[in-house]
Amino acid sequence: MADHYKAAGVDVHAGYDTVRRIKEHTASTFNEDVLSGIGSFGAFYSLGRYGKMEEPVLISGTDGVGTKLKLAMELDIHNTVGQDCVAMCVNDVACHGAQPLFFLDYLAVGKLFPHVAEQIVAGVAAGCRMAGCALIGGETAEMPGFYPVGEYDLAGFTVGIVDRKDVIDGSAIREGDVLIGIASSGVHSNGFSLVRKVMGDDKESLSVYSAELGDTVGKALLTPTRIYVKAVQAAMAAGKIHGIAHITGGGFIENIPRIIPDGLCAEVEIAKVPMLPVFDVIRRKGEIPLMEMYNIFNMGAGMVMAMDEKDVDAVIRALELSGEKAFVIGRVKAAEEKVELI
Repeated sequence: MADHYKAAGVDVHAGYDTVRRIKEHTASTFNEDVLSGIGSFGAFYSLGRYGKMEEPVLISGTDGVGTKLKLAMELDIHNTVGQDCVAMCVNDVACHGAQPLFFLDYLAVGKLFPHVAEQIVAGVAAGCRMAGCALIGGETAEMPGFYPVGEYDLAGFTVGIVDRKDVIDGSAIREGDVLIGIASSGVHSNGFSLVRKVMGDDKESLSVYSAELGDTVGKALLTPTRIYVKAVQAAMAAGKIHGIAHITGGGFIENIPRIIPDGLCAEVEIAKVPMLPVFDVIRRKGEIPLMEMYNIFNMGAGMVMAMDEKDVDAVIRALELSGEKAFVIGRVKAAEEKVELI
């Protein structure tokens, strides 16, 4: 039967080899709360040690890596996109003050190459370790005739937990609050349809060395998305955070308003956002207006936090001690428009 399945394009033995290869990577993320190993129909995670919370709330998030995967496939570099997948999910739940508990991934391929799948999952596991969550399961689907050989898609899902009294949802934001940006590592995992159109997504274009980027174009663009979970936890311990926006697709223009209450406006001084060289390269080569760039990309700030002015210094110190670069980029004022870039 396996031979007939293989003739149809699905190699079950490659699947067995993939599971064998990724077990070690998966196990490296486990903690005492993980109650089952890889291979079960379902994954088990104990919430026993969270019983001291007054009202525990679960917060979930799911996302993919998008067309950034095209670059990974073209350059045959697969060990970074797993971190991207984790980051896009865990950063979202971290915006609400939640600690990610566990993560599941979904990898769909045209043809399963175990060594490639291992690289991808190794990146997922690395991202989970950075976020302090366990990679407790997932799915690898070989789909011949649906995806071309050599191509794949990658998505993930996470669940985090926070005491309801500690939930961050933007409702506490007030006029006069200060906005802090936390530095990004690059383009992260949004806007790559435009990036590929401007920079090219063939091997020749991606292999060009850029002195401005300090690397080849492809490797610079594949820099994985920064994971902010531990930084957010450090910031919460240092001061009262009123709101957090993850700057993903839609940039500043669409993401910051998601946390701003009616009648208030986040006034962002773009000169105070340290724009990374990669964005200037994309802007110039694509002849893209600067304000449009802020409506697409993170421009150098992967997260924006709002807080009372009295907490700013302590929070910035805490963020820096956690390994992040943080900077004041604006204030909250009374206005009808929820975000204004000046």
